[in-house]
Amino acid sequence: QAQLVESGGGLVQAGGSLRLSCAASGRTISNYAMGWFRQAPGKEREFVAGISWNTLNTYYADSVKGRFTISRDNYKNTVYLQMSSLKPEDTAVYYCAMAGRIWTAVPSVSGDVGSWGQGTQVTVSS
Repeated sequence: QAQLVESGGGLVQAGGSLRLSCAASGRTISNYAMGWFRQAPGKEREFVAGISWNTLNTYYADSVKGRFTISRDNYKNTVYLQMSSLKPEDTAVYYCAMAGRIWTAVPSVSGDVGSWGQGTQVTVSS
């Protein structure tokens, strides 16, 4: 399994921006689809964004489409989530996720995930 470490979370006002990073070790991410999930208090963990292993395709939850951008730097073994126009409902713990197998689709449900990060808190104040 890879070790994934998220960073970049914090407290931001509504309308603001944050950039989350996910640094991987123990395994190169270049052959794996990667994703971001989030979990708000009392809610299920949900898919936020994903990027294919070949970087050709990105996918977003409807709730973040047009506001969030996922990207990857395979040389740095790092995945990013740029979040803009943040809303209070974006408040959650954000988790980085690596697909369970190489060259497979973006992990969009928990069952597709092979490795999770520990999560980083994002709080958006109104």
